[in-house]
Amino acid sequence: MGEEATHHWIVVLDVENFSSRRDPVQRRVRAAMYRALAEALRRAGITDADTVSEDRGDGVLMLVAPSVSPVVLAGPFVRELDEALGEYAQEANADHALRLRVALHQGLAARDAHGWSGDAVNTACRLVDAQPLRDVLAEALSARLVLAVSDEVHRGVVRHGHRGIDPAAYLRCDFTTKHGETITSWITVPGYPAPPGLPASGDPAATAPPAPGTTDTVPGATDTVPGATSTGPAGKGAAPDAAGRPSVALHAQTVQGDQVAGDKHVTVHNTGSVRP
Repeated sequence: MGEEATHHWIVVLDVENFSSRRDPVQRRVRAAMYRALAEALRRAGITDADTVSEDRGDGVLMLVAPSVSPVVLAGPFVRELDEALGEYAQEANADHALRLRVALHQGLAARDAHGWSGDAVNTACRLVDAQPLRDVLAEALSARLVLAVSDEVHRGVVRHGHRGIDPAAYLRCDFTTKHGETITSWITVPGYPAPPGLPASGDPAATAPPAPGTTDTVPGATDTVPGATSTGPAGKGAAPDAAGRPSVALHAQTVQGDQVAGDKHVTVHNTGSVRP
């Protein structure tokens, strides 16, 4: 009979392009991964007594005691892991390259004779296997790892900006699992100001509700000024309003510096008359 479920911080590591390597190369890459992990834990001050690991073939499932601060995991541990991978990269050729996808989550996990299980473990594995995370690492050519944290970890740890953690370097990414479940993650790449390669939905601004005074309209519509009616682009075919003022229509691709994919239409409220 298994043990009762207890709370853990859950870290999952996965090696990029592992299965495409030849068997001898896989063994060397695995050995390098475990050396880098052990070195990062030591440098971050996390002891063997604080962790228990389960091998995943092309990665590691690691459960960390709740007594370890998540600030250490998201900060010093990730930084030291990145450094250890960088040291390995100096002596490895392209065939033996080691780059990692890393996920950090928290929750209940239970151990039996065969290993660990629990919904939190499943979620952590889905985070590390998510296609957007794979895409980010593929785009970040000079990176050695990419980190995804769950929404719970982001809310409780990352967004507060504890020492060694830069919330501005994380971008939100919602993805759908093969079971149709939508999961929110936050992704960062050490050494990058923001993770490259995220889809447009990864930008919180892209899914945020319209700001007060603005209204999204059906594609093909144009921006308008209250009291004005538009039948075409600004300055062309715009009819005057009842007061004889010309109407203005704006067909915008860029709104206040934010690049918009495709047509983005906003109703603009202005004060005062519009000069012809």
